[in-house]
Amino acid sequence: MAAPEHAPHPTASPTPNGRERLDWERALSFLDRERALYTERNPRSAVLAAQAAVHLLLGVPLHWMRDWGTPFPLHVAHASGAHVVDADGHTLVDFCLGDTGAMFGHSPPPVQNALQHQAGQGYTTMLPTEDAAVVAKALSEQFSLPCWQFALSATDANRYIVRWIRAATGRKKLLVFNGCYHGTIEDVFVDLVQGQAVQRDSLLGQVHDLLEHTAVVEFNDLAALEAALRAGDVACVLAEPAMTNIGMVLPAPGFWRAAQALVRRYGALLVMDETHTISTGVGGYCQVHGIEPDALVLGKPVGGGVPCAVYGMSAELAGHAVRAKADAPPGHSGIGTTLTGNMLSMAAMRATLTEVMTPAAYAHMLPLAHELAEGIRDLLAERRLPWCVTELGARVEFQFCPVPPRNGSEAGARLDAEPEHLIHLGLLNRGVLITPFHNMMLVCPQTTAEDVQRLLAALAAVLDEVVVEAS
Repeated sequence: MAAPEHAPHPTASPTPNGRERLDWERALSFLDRERALYTERNPRSAVLAAQAAVHLLLGVPLHWMRDWGTPFPLHVAHASGAHVVDADGHTLVDFCLGDTGAMFGHSPPPVQNALQHQAGQGYTTMLPTEDAAVVAKALSEQFSLPCWQFALSATDANRYIVRWIRAATGRKKLLVFNGCYHGTIEDVFVDLVQGQAVQRDSLLGQVHDLLEHTAVVEFNDLAALEAALRAGDVACVLAEPAMTNIGMVLPAPGFWRAAQALVRRYGALLVMDETHTISTGVGGYCQVHGIEPDALVLGKPVGGGVPCAVYGMSAELAGHAVRAKADAPPGHSGIGTTLTGNMLSMAAMRATLTEVMTPAAYAHMLPLAHELAEGIRDLLAERRLPWCVTELGARVEFQFCPVPPRNGSEAGARLDAEPEHLIHLGLLNRGVLITPFHNMMLVCPQTTAEDVQRLLAALAAVLDEVVVEAS
């Protein structure tokens, strides 16, 4: 949550999580100066924020837009490639990229051209176009699943595939990993607290007990996974191949090979949410690492930032799904919306899949992201900060722990919003944008080596303001 303009200081008694080398009194003074600098630099954003507060709930179109730790929300004028220009005319190097929505850059020319062409041909008819078949074929080739459907967000896609699988299998239970996030599909808002499954406290307005039909275990824990599957009532395991929403957690060597075998042994299906892990390479984490899911979901980056999502399934699952639909009474299925598969989204996805999400794009992104990761490791080592850096293709994150976390509980315990917001605000005032949720950065095809050096220089300057001075 963004701090109000006259917010009190964060606590002056630092927790041990990752702050061992931070001079917290200096950090608080730095934070005061950065808030004042942000206010001075962004008068137009301040005016726009005040205007928005009159009629927008919490002053923003989506309450997540308050999560940047700024005195008031930064307003954007336009974005292109790897850069954002704010309402006050500052050009920012963007390593957030819409939290993956613009993972292949803002307004990629092929998508821009496709949308401009389609705009003169109609937006939505609730009928298919030629683009639909082209998109489905491209998805099948990239992700090795033969049957596809569309949605407007990964939330919808996850909700729909779970609904199809429950209908196809007759099983009701969903299994997720602790600390996961798969959009706002209600079923996944279940956590482990001291080993016990509990409904997530932050979920607003939930009236039904989620624990009845959702099981939760720790990531990388094969014994717990088998114990949860053993009853034979789990319809599917819904997972990211590597966790990305509680701080990155990579699978242990051999985890997915053994996990896939367990899922199949107990008659469940495996659904992989590749919305963030598409950063790994062409075809996402599953293709790069040889995972064979029964279904796959891909959200925001698949249309170059245009609202859309896809979900694919194996031929066997597709056959069961078709039979389930044929056997159901006529009426609303609970799957799809009027705008699903609209003409604009299809045009954007066709351009993205055939011209933007290419091997050449990854060939640029991956080595540059590794260069960024190595640069951050050097900065941390020079300042003796006990933090680690995790890489997932074009995605890089530093975490407030000396070694990468093994599961959601470990990752969650190392989250620390106060130094995160301090670092993010300091970077923002130095012309660099990173994701407001933990310390995640993305490299896109338009990112340059100079952009990476600008981030590293800005991060070095911020760290030098808050790290304990050498004695």
